[in-house]
Amino acid sequence: MSDFLSDLHSAKDLIDEERQKIEIELLLEGIYRMYGNDFRDYAYDSICRRITHATKQQGLSTITALLERVLHDPDSMELLLRNLTINVTEMFRTPSLFKKFRTKVVPYLHTYPSIRIWHAGCSTGEEVLSMAILLQEEGLYEKTRIYATDIDQEALEQAQSGRVLIGSMQQYTNNYMMSGGKASFSDYYTVSSGDGNKITFNPSLLEQVIFAGHNLVTDQSFNEFHVIFCRNVMIYFNRNLQKRVHSLFHESLAQFGVLAIGERETIRFSGFEQYYEQISETERLYRKIK
Repeated sequence: MSDFLSDLHSAKDLIDEERQKIEIELLLEGIYRMYGNDFRDYAYDSICRRITHATKQQGLSTITALLERVLHDPDSMELLLRNLTINVTEMFRTPSLFKKFRTKVVPYLHTYPSIRIWHAGCSTGEEVLSMAILLQEEGLYEKTRIYATDIDQEALEQAQSGRVLIGSMQQYTNNYMMSGGKASFSDYYTVSSGDGNKITFNPSLLEQVIFAGHNLVTDQSFNEFHVIFCRNVMIYFNRNLQKRVHSLFHESLAQFGVLAIGERETIRFSGFEQYYEQISETERLYRKIK
């Protein structure tokens, strides 16, 4: 009897898993066809967790009910979008990467009369500010144009404000120092007037930055770049989508352009590894050679 009950429970679990998978596929197809946001090739386990969380957050019992709501209510879609796009970032994240960038990439950038850098999936802008500070210290900022893009409009608006929670500043200061910073980090910001919880970075750091919406899944290349930063974005994509994004980056990079990806990501098995040489495998920093 116990074996029979165990088999019965196992069969029910399989049916529930298959039902959930169908519901998720229908939801993602509906989002794509209604709003143009394509999450269909995101890694299944990751997107499943976020959809399940969003379903509970909106007080619904099934993913099918979530589909019905987002198809008829754009506000619910905006709420769901914030669940599906992960905005995890910090200033000078992985300080050793920025230190390696100073020593190995900056000398190469000095040879160009003008520089274009793309921060793809820039989130709330901390990495963009980090790059702006680094370029300013290395005498490169005035001849650089930084393109900061993301799928999340709310995150872009926060990035454009140049404001950061003050509670993060101790960690950011330590990151800056370990990255090879050449000044006092506090020189780059002031405490926001009227809001003691945030600081505001010097507006000059954003003068050379263009913020724009861009979807790595559906949008095309829009310029040729000397540097592309896209860190810890592709970990949420399945293998096919990762290859598609690597194709986009390869197309967008100038000859000898530099690609920086996240420490949990790799160009191996992308189909493009032969087109790059390592600047630093540890820091996931590569140069396009063909």
